[in-house]
Amino acid sequence: MEENKNINSGNSVPYNEAVQIIKTAILQSRTKAASFVNKEILSLYYNIGKYISLNSRNGYWGQGAIEYISTHLQKELPGLRGFSASNIKSMRMFYEEWHCEVSNSPIITGEFEVTDNEEAIIRQLQLTNYEEKMISDFLQIGFTHHSLILTKVKDVPERLFYIKTCAQNGWTVETLKFHIKEDLFKKLGGIPNNFKQTLSTEEFRKKAILAFKDEYLLDFVNIEDPELFDERMLEKDIVANISKFILHAGSKFCFIGNQYRVVVLEKEIFIDLLFFNRTLNCLVAIELKRGAFRPEYLGQLHLYLQALDDKERQHGENPSIGILLCKEADKAFAEYAVRDYNKPMGVATYLAHNEMPDDLKKNLPDIDELKKLL
Repeated sequence: MEENKNINSGNSVPYNEAVQIIKTAILQSRTKAASFVNKEILSLYYNIGKYISLNSRNGYWGQGAIEYISTHLQKELPGLRGFSASNIKSMRMFYEEWHCEVSNSPIITGEFEVTDNEEAIIRQLQLTNYEEKMISDFLQIGFTHHSLILTKVKDVPERLFYIKTCAQNGWTVETLKFHIKEDLFKKLGGIPNNFKQTLSTEEFRKKAILAFKDEYLLDFVNIEDPELFDERMLEKDIVANISKFILHAGSKFCFIGNQYRVVVLEKEIFIDLLFFNRTLNCLVAIELKRGAFRPEYLGQLHLYLQALDDKERQHGENPSIGILLCKEADKAFAEYAVRDYNKPMGVATYLAHNEMPDDLKKNLPDIDELKKLL
C-alpha cells in the first residue's frame, strides 16, 4: 500500500496491465533467443520504448507510472536487470529519437518494422529495407552505447559517425564517452593533406582521412617557457605517455619507436615517432615541430617516407604516411604546400595542457580512467 500512495488509484489497473504486457514481451524475447543477442535486445527496447512513449506522452498515464511499472516488473521477474525507471525512460528516448528521424536517417528507410501478432501487444523488431553495413554497425553496439550517443549528441550525421566508429573499433562505453567529450567527430577529416593525389584508391583515401585529426589534445604536455621548449622535450613527453597519446590518436595505432634509425646510402636518418596503423596497414611517421608550420619541414618528412618505403615497408603493406605535428599551422597554406609532393602527408597541430580551456581540462580522463579505457 505504501508504494502506491503517489499513484492515482483509478490508474492502478492500467498500470498493472502495463506491467503484464511488458513482462510478456520480455518472456517472449527470452524464448526467441536463449541469450539476449544485441539485435533482440534493441528490438525489445525499441518497442517497449514505443509502448511507453505512446501511453506516457499522450496523457493516458499519470505521474509516477514509469516508476510503478519498474518496481512491479522487479517483483514479477525476480533478478531482472536493466529495467530501472531511468532505463525505461532511455528506452522511450531510443524509440522517440530514431522514430522521429525515420524519413531522414540513412539507417532507416522505413520505420523499424514490426510483425503482426495479435498475441503480442509489444511486437518484435523485424529489420527490413536497411542499408546493410549501417544496420550491422547499429546492431553491433549495446544499448548503453546507444543511450550515451543519444544523450550527448544531437546531430544525426554525428550520431551515425559515433555508431559506426564505435562498432568498428569495439569501444567500451568509457572510451566512447571520452571521444564524444573530445569532440572526435569535428576533429577528424580536417587535416591538410595530399591523400587524393598520393593514395591509390578512394577507400584507402577515406580511411586515411578518418585516421588523423587536425588537432591533438596533448594534456600531458606543459609548455611553461616556449623559448626553452624544443622538439626533444615534446618527444620525451609523448613517449612517456605513449598510451595516452595512442588513445588520442586512435586505437589502431601501434607504437614502434622514437628516434627510429634508418640507414640510406650509408647515411643515418632518425624519425621522431614511428607507428604502424592496422586499419591503414601502413607505417606512420610523425615529425614533431615546436613552432609554426614551415614548408621546408615537408621535404624532411618526404625523405623519411621515401626511406621507410625503401628500407622498412613489408610486402603487402600500403605506402607509408607522414604527419607533421606542429604548434600551429595555417590550414590553407599547409594544404597548398603539401599538394605536389608524391608521398602521402598531412599537417596537424597540437594543444598543450596549459593552453587548454578549464572546461576542456575537466573533461579529459585522469590516469585511473585511462587504465580502464585501455
